[in-house]
Amino acid sequence: MTHVLHRQINHHYPIAESANGIYVRDTSGKEYIDASGGAAVSCLGHSHPDVIAAMHAQLDKFEYAHTSFFTSQAAEQLADDLVSHAPDGLGHAFFVSGGSEAIEAALKLARQYFVERGEPQRRFLIARSQSYHGVTLGALAVGGREWQRRQFSPLLIETHHVSPVYEYRERRADETPEGYGERLARELETKIAELGGSNVIAFVAETVVGATLGAVPPVPGYFKRVREICDRNGILLILDEVMCGIGRTGTLHACEQEGVSPDILAIAKGLGGGYAPIGAILLHERIFKTIADGSGAFQHSHTYTGHPLACAAAIAVQQVIRRDDLLANVRRQGDLLTRRLQERFGNHPFVGDVRGRSLFQGLEIVSDRGTKKPFDASRKLHAQIKREAMARGLMVYPMGGTVDGTQGDHVLLAPPFIINSGAIDEIVERLGDAIDAAVGS
Repeated sequence: MTHVLHRQINHHYPIAESANGIYVRDTSGKEYIDASGGAAVSCLGHSHPDVIAAMHAQLDKFEYAHTSFFTSQAAEQLADDLVSHAPDGLGHAFFVSGGSEAIEAALKLARQYFVERGEPQRRFLIARSQSYHGVTLGALAVGGREWQRRQFSPLLIETHHVSPVYEYRERRADETPEGYGERLARELETKIAELGGSNVIAFVAETVVGATLGAVPPVPGYFKRVREICDRNGILLILDEVMCGIGRTGTLHACEQEGVSPDILAIAKGLGGGYAPIGAILLHERIFKTIADGSGAFQHSHTYTGHPLACAAAIAVQQVIRRDDLLANVRRQGDLLTRRLQERFGNHPFVGDVRGRSLFQGLEIVSDRGTKKPFDASRKLHAQIKREAMARGLMVYPMGGTVDGTQGDHVLLAPPFIINSGAIDEIVERLGDAIDAAVGS
């Protein structure tokens, strides 16, 4: 009997005993390839000696100092590092303990910015359906994962949603990818006009959609149009790169590939690589200056904001990524992963789409490739695939409700940046066997 309130109460979880590189070992001695980095977290793999040494060095100095009394060298160094590699205009960092907290902080910062600018009437937030921004109430409100929002809806702030970029299902046969993106941009314009541009705080979006849709990238030109629309209406653009950022898609920030800079950028997961809980928001200089010249304080804080141990871990993770040129490996192995997935699943009768960027890939599972019909939701095929993968010593990140929050299944892959070609081949082979077994069961 366990006294832990686990994610699934009636599920028996193996106990992780040790982990090294791309492998996790349980107490029975069984090894698993971590092909999803947990939840796209473990970018350096497990037990990296340089990160552990950096954490040990910080602990030898001190473990914690509350930010109402002190800053720390670790926090200052991490902020300097992040800003020096940030998209244009982002000049300051605020540290939290994870992705949900990062989004929550971004929403409150955006609201405070407009209040201090003398625009307190701005209260609306626009996001996209079939998105995920976290489980705290503010993050859940802007998120578009309906099955997770439903029972908490009476507690959620008012938000508004437009269509996601979901080319596989939503682009019409007579549309180019660019034309499809333009249609989505016009939908955003219409929603802003409906609410009144001077009443909207921000548009919130994942640069590459993660867990809810399964590594769905934007179509060309979409985010440039979004950036134009936000600028024209004085609306902030908040990009959520909690899952897709910090190198996962082949560049440090996924928005680099879109040619845009947000006003607020949320990061987490790969920031600390799982070695300590940490997330952050990077904010534009004009937001910082408005608050610095106004009240002089962001009205938001956490006990563990800027935790020295977490910051020390994150510095080490970022230094290893650069020192070992791991973004080049992400692109190289990402190309191989894309090719191997296409070879194995490109004509698979129950895989409708293979998508993603670099080491952030998704497979959408369907009962009929021609009609794109999903499997019956009651079957919970995504959970079956996870079980079959675990039985084969493979960790992947499946999810249900892909199509509309109820129907549809996908599998997300996000292996560590240190992955090699042999492990890529093994991942694809084991995943193919797991999908075949789950569909045939």
